[in-house]
This record gives sequence, C-alpha cells and structure tokens, in this order.
Amino acid sequence: MVATATATASLNKFEKIKSEKDGLAVKAQLEDFAKIGWEAMEEGDRDYRLKWLGIFFRPVTPGKFMLRLRLPHGIINADQMRVLAEIVQRYGSDGNADITTRQNLQLRGIRLEDIPEIFRLLKAVGLTSVQSGMDNVRNITGSPVAGIDADELFDTRELVQQVQDMITNKGEGNPEFTNLPRKFNIAIAGCRDNSVHAEINDIAFIPAFSGESFGFNVIVGGFFSAKRCDAAIPLNAWVTPEEVVPLCRAILEVFRDNGLRANRQKARLMWLIDEWGIEKFRSEVEKQLGKTLKEAAAKDEIIWEKCDRIGVYRQKQPGFNYVGLHIPVGRLFAQDMLEIARIADVYGKGEIRLTVEQNIIIPHINDACLAAFLSESIIKKFAINPTPLTRALVSCTGAEFCNFALIETKNRAVELMQELETELTLKKPVRIHWTGCPNSCGQPQVADIGLMGTKVRKNGQTLEGVDIYMGGKVGKDAQLGTCIRKSVPCEDLKPVLRELLIKHFDAEINSEFSN
Repeated sequence: MVATATATASLNKFEKIKSEKDGLAVKAQLEDFAKIGWEAMEEGDRDYRLKWLGIFFRPVTPGKFMLRLRLPHGIINADQMRVLAEIVQRYGSDGNADITTRQNLQLRGIRLEDIPEIFRLLKAVGLTSVQSGMDNVRNITGSPVAGIDADELFDTRELVQQVQDMITNKGEGNPEFTNLPRKFNIAIAGCRDNSVHAEINDIAFIPAFSGESFGFNVIVGGFFSAKRCDAAIPLNAWVTPEEVVPLCRAILEVFRDNGLRANRQKARLMWLIDEWGIEKFRSEVEKQLGKTLKEAAAKDEIIWEKCDRIGVYRQKQPGFNYVGLHIPVGRLFAQDMLEIARIADVYGKGEIRLTVEQNIIIPHINDACLAAFLSESIIKKFAINPTPLTRALVSCTGAEFCNFALIETKNRAVELMQELETELTLKKPVRIHWTGCPNSCGQPQVADIGLMGTKVRKNGQTLEGVDIYMGGKVGKDAQLGTCIRKSVPCEDLKPVLRELLIKHFDAEINSEFSN
C-alpha cells in the first residue's frame, strides 16, 4: 500500500482527505448521516467520502444527491430496473436516471435521508454503487452484445464480473483499491468493432490471436482530463482470458503504490508511464505479477467499423433477436424504466443492456414475438430507426445537475439536432458528442464533431459557448479528434454546425431552407 509517512501538511487537499479516513469508512455512518441531514455533515464526508459509495453531493441541487451504480458490462435485469424506477419515482420531477458513456446508470434527485433504505433495496436485487466515484476503478465496460452476437470472438461477461468482484470484494467494498492516485477505467473487448472505445481506457484488453490461441493484446494509459487527453499505448503484452484478472490486479497495485500524487492534474496512469517509460512500467508490472508477460500478438482483431446496435438484429441463438432502442441523450424517467422492464419481461428473458452510446438493448426476443414487440408504444418514443443526427447524439449531464459543467447540454443538444434535421438531409449518421466542461465525460474527442462547454465573451457579456473538436474516430484505426475552433457562443452554434455538416459530411440543404 501507499506509504503514510509523508507529512499530512504536504499533501494536496484530496490526498489529505484520504489520509484522514478511508472513503469506505462512511458506509458505517449512513444511518447517522440520514438522521442529521446533509447540512450538518462534515464537509470531507459529504462532498468527497460519500463518493466512495457512489453518492454525489451536488451544489447546483442542494439536498438532492446523485447515486452512481456499478453495472459491470452494462447488464441489468427487469427486477433491478423496476427497483431503480421506484427509487427515482418517489422524487417526482427531480427524479430521473441517465445512461452514462460507461454503460452505467446514475440516479438523480436522491435525498440523503433515504440512502439507508435505498441501499437495502439495491442489495436485495444484487446491485451496488460501491467504489464508483473519486479515486476508484469506474464501471468496467464490455461489448453490449456479448454472448448473443454470432460474430463475437469471446464472451467477456464473466471476465468483466470477475474483475469487478476482485476490485470491489464482490460489491462489499475493497480497501486494497480505494486509494488510487486518481480514477481508473478498464474495458474488455471480445468483439471486432471496438464497442468499448478501448483507446480511452487506462487498461483495455483487445481481442487477438497468438498462433491458434485466443487472448488479448493489452493497451494502457488512455484518458481524458481538463489538462490532457491521450490515447492508450501498447503494453506489448498478450494474455489469455485466465490472465486478465491477475494482470488487472498487478497494474492497479503498481499504479496505487507508485502513481504520482502531488498534482491531481498529473495523477492518471499515463503520467506514471511518461515518467518511467513503457519498458520500465511493463517490467514493474511483471515483478508485481510474478511472471514474464508474453509479447503482444502481431495484430489485433478490431477490424470493423463501429456499430451502434440500434435496430433489429439476429442473435447467435436460432430464432431469437436483439433490438437496440435509441434513448435520446440517455435520459430516462421512472415510467420509461418501468416500461422497459415490462417489455424485457414480456418479450425477452428480462434482460436489459446499456451501451456506451447511452442506448438500450433488449435481447432474447423470439421471432414469433418480434412484431408485437415493435408495436409497443414505448418503441415510438425510443425508436429503432432514429434520424441521422439524433441517432448518434451523446451528451454528458450538463449544468442542469452537474456543478462542473459550464453549459447546459442534454436539452440543448436534442433541440439543436432536431432543428438541424428539419433543415438538412444527411445520408448517414454523424456522431456529435456534447460535454459540459473539459473533464470530457461526453467524450468529444472520439466524435465526428465534439462540443466542449466553455464560457465566452460577446458584446460585453459572458455567455455559454463551446470549443469544437473534429476528427475523432472509433472502431478500427481509432484516433482522437482535435480542437478546430474555440469559444463559439451557443446562440451562434447552429449555422456553424450546419456549415460543418455540409462541408465535411455531405449534408444537403432542404429546399425550403435553401435561400
């Protein structure tokens, strides 16, 4: 573990908070917090340590917390979804859930006095929110069609669950991994289309064959932050599926014990790799692992363009289908969640899957039931054939609920795309990602067009605006985009986007708007 001899006075604010009390310690205090209320809580507990349990104090909505779950692989069942719907339903207009870009759900409007009961409800259906915030490993992602896609190379669901169980002690909390230098992302891909956005993870396992044997090439260090964004780089290592969990543990232990902690802006894994060099980093991981890693396979198997999985698809299981529903910017309300749980039960096997594009997949729909499924009224709201700009739209939470966001994103994003689609005809989807601040939760750097919130000056006033990114690519030959224009006021954004869509994505102006 990290040495504790450093004088507390020399630690930055966050390291000082962690040195005073482990984040998991507040788990035993939840009943007391519920009784005294959020205003009477010690700041370190309320604003920071609660995040170790997935509970986020939001100054923009005082008294109303966000609860971030852990949903490994983005898989949930209908009973669990109903419980989550009932939780947010009690909060009326304040209650909703957002699908995140890590196949996860965040519940909004939560009151602190309800947390003990909410945690009891979650535990009863096998859900946890432990270690989902601050300096912990975040939700572990995998292909949203693992186990049902006929073209997959490896079903990663069990591996993802094993990694989660190792990190979180099967959802109970694991102090071994609650004091990382900074947050950490892991993705495990068993498909050929890079549905996990491997290159933006601290560790990503990419399918590859070494001779006739299946395994994974490993890349490390990918991340987004306000200070720097970098794609992951090869570790020059190939591992079998059985070696994935031990390697994750070894890398996390090396990062935990050696990662840079003085400056939080330089505390992600890539900064340690920069300081050591990839060869030393690999060597230290091997020492921790207790074995020499096999060199990477000559090529990996991510050879397809990205598929968003919206629409109707045949499963590998004969006679069954999975259907991808488009959820505009990932926003769900209680009634939506109850309806999704119902149709998953009635037409499928009660399983629901989330995607990194903030959409939902319902698998295991029998051929005989497919027409009836597609006639359900909820399918009109959450379409299987959305329009091109709406289809590929992604957005972070924005200023409505997040105190870091500099602009409002979700509602603005939906409205602006709808306006542009009345004026333009597009031949194919264009991936437009919105993020409210440089923390890049909306991942603008992987989009065809990325919009990052900022404050701009116009006519002597401070307004909401965006920096514009272009050139991000997912799937094979993935790459990060770059900023092409800064400080565009949101009120002036529509004509700028219209011009970009016409010039770079072959959009055509509809006749009624041509003059």
